[in-house]
Amino acid sequence: MPYVRIEITDGATYEQKLQIYKETTEMLVRILNKKPEYTFVVIEEVDNKNWGHMGTSVAKIREAEAREREGAQAGAGKASTKKSAAKAGAKKSAAKKAKA
Repeated sequence: MPYVRIEITDGATYEQKLQIYKETTEMLVRILNKKPEYTFVVIEEVDNKNWGHMGTSVAKIREAEAREREGAQAGAGKASTKKSAAKAGAKKSAAKKAKA
């Protein structure tokens, strides 16, 4: 009777958990010839603040990643604004030259 315990950080949807149950059971049936009716899969979610990695918490790591993404998006927004301003300036110059 297989008992599989999977610990993950929080955030998985119910649909994702159902897929984990299904595919874990299928794997044990396929590889070890276990009966699905005797196979148990338990998913335990651990709060990000209670899961450590690389000397800090996963919560802190995810916060830093979110800040990096926001910074990258802000930088991309500034770059596209500069390009738009440059295009507008080029159009004005072309219009002035056409009038002259």
